[in-house]
Amino acid sequence: MSHYDAILIGTGQAAPALAARLTAAKMKVAVVERSRVGGTCVNTGCTPTKTLVASAQVAHSARHAAEYGVVIEGGVGIDLVEVKARVDAVVGRSRGGVEEWIGGMPGATLIRGHARFAGPGRVRVGEQELTSPRIFLDVGCRAKVPPFPGVKDVPFLTNAAVLELDRLPEHLVVVGGSYVGLEFAQIFRRFGAQVTVVEKLPRLIAREDEDVSEAIREILLGEGVAVRTGAECIRLGRHERGVRVGVDCRQGEPEVVGSHVLLAVGRTPNTDDLGLEKAGVATDARGYITVDNTLATSVPGIWALGDCNGRGAFTHTAYNDYEIVAANLLDGAHRRLSQRIPAYALYIDPPLGRAGQTETEARAGGRPLLVGSRPMSRVSRAIEKGDTRGLMKVVVDAETRRILGAAILGTGGDEAIHGVIDIMNADVPYDVLKWAVPIHPTVSELIPTLLGEMKPV
Repeated sequence: MSHYDAILIGTGQAAPALAARLTAAKMKVAVVERSRVGGTCVNTGCTPTKTLVASAQVAHSARHAAEYGVVIEGGVGIDLVEVKARVDAVVGRSRGGVEEWIGGMPGATLIRGHARFAGPGRVRVGEQELTSPRIFLDVGCRAKVPPFPGVKDVPFLTNAAVLELDRLPEHLVVVGGSYVGLEFAQIFRRFGAQVTVVEKLPRLIAREDEDVSEAIREILLGEGVAVRTGAECIRLGRHERGVRVGVDCRQGEPEVVGSHVLLAVGRTPNTDDLGLEKAGVATDARGYITVDNTLATSVPGIWALGDCNGRGAFTHTAYNDYEIVAANLLDGAHRRLSQRIPAYALYIDPPLGRAGQTETEARAGGRPLLVGSRPMSRVSRAIEKGDTRGLMKVVVDAETRRILGAAILGTGGDEAIHGVIDIMNADVPYDVLKWAVPIHPTVSELIPTLLGEMKPV
């Protein structure tokens, strides 16, 4: 039996940074990892997918080079083996950097193995038993495999498995029309595959406003991605050309035949084999660990950070979980989850940057609103870059004059949205941003103009 001042289970985006703070405070820390250091972001999430997005963007730009007066002779080809090698190299460097970081922390011990609770304050890793008054869970999530009829009878890809492909699919059918699915759909379409997106709901990315959702659909359709929404009865089956996917949509053929099928229909937490019941740690109906406003679980001395707590599904929210816990434990602060303004991006090209509430959510609150919207075709920077797809939109509380939310779908949208995020975090009237003097020519320069064009709704 080994005693530690703190035990961290999992090495996603929260745990290594927290380990650094704890060891700097002279604590003896055990960091337990059963798979690859770095969690989802480094190994199967942000790092590899955005590296793929970059390769796909280069291919897309090359195909459209003539529109910019650039001549490329001989056409554009994709070497997926080299693409994968580049992805693996970027991931390897990132993972190696995290391993080196943990290994260099005085007082930290990296233990390889599957951690399971043996009781409150007790964790078993193989034959070892570790004890500590502080245990932090950062175990992340994995791809959800829904019980579609026929799902056990066909080979399918997940967000992790699709990264191992070294040969281009002839026809990739993506089941799931949300963030992960749409990114892969555009990537493989730009690589040259035929791609069909199948979504059960009436529109793509249903959590977004309808105008944003429709603009995203138009972007994908414009690049040759087929979209089948309203797929009320998704089912899978074998076909001589690969896999057939039954859709039962109101329009179009009742099934789609593809060489490969990617299931991108959500995530499930890696909490089912931790022995949480032996420690008394509560979970919700979906398996996410229940936490309070400070990330504490139902058991004193145990915290859950990152995707496994169901309070955020992003690298930046996981890192903010670390910041909250570290500030409260080590700095005497009183930081809360409720202080966090939700923000995220969809990394199709052009990307969507989102902050705060959608217009639909704001309207449901019953407050008087001001709403402004502008197509990217009226943004000089977009015109100059030759990509005017998308729109920008902002929602403001008419009485408090606070920005409630914003969306920028278009070139640079994932970066430009941060000006809005900063104003929201500062909790100042939108007038502060309205009277800012941004740089020309940028996408951000149109945000003050957008705020000046708002109308009551």
